[in-house]
Amino acid sequence: MKGIVVLMAVAILSGCVTSPPKHVDNICHIFDEKDGWYDDAKDAEKRWGSPLPILMAFMHQESRFQPKAKPPRTKILWVIPGPRQSSAYGFSQAKDETWDWYKKEAGSWGADRDDFHDAVDFIGWYNHTSNKRSKIALNSPYHLYLAYHEGHGGYNRGTYKKKAWLMQVAKKVSSRAATYKRQLASCEKRLESDGWWIF
Repeated sequence: MKGIVVLMAVAILSGCVTSPPKHVDNICHIFDEKDGWYDDAKDAEKRWGSPLPILMAFMHQESRFQPKAKPPRTKILWVIPGPRQSSAYGFSQAKDETWDWYKKEAGSWGADRDDFHDAVDFIGWYNHTSNKRSKIALNSPYHLYLAYHEGHGGYNRGTYKKKAWLMQVAKKVSSRAATYKRQLASCEKRLESDGWWIF
């Protein structure tokens, strides 16, 4: 009997875990599958001024929408699992100290990195901060992503210029943001209308 109770508890908890979308390369499919995500992303866009397709392209690159994503562990003597490369976690791969900074600056004290609403708001806030600290246009995903990866100090010093691989990733993010923008144009009116209920 006790074993059955434990199995039921595990099943219930498993059902509460957010799974990633099945079709991460199409923003319309993402929002169709994940109820509430469009509204959350739109709220972040309105709050921070960072376009919705850019927010989603960042999240795709950082975690492919895996809520509990973590960096891989390092290897000790090529075999033994060592510590993780950083404290990055969740949808946005925000590090501990950056997340704490966000919670303080945005007034989001109860925010969690494995919550989509909070994570997409974080990305919007960070891009807004990049606009203020590094003078990057909010519609420039390439430069915004470089600042997201390097930090504002690193971006302002141009540390990314010595990282050809990172500039290629930023181009990839920029391309995905453009793709998401085109896709969203074909379904946004429907997504907006789905948010209205007639009683």
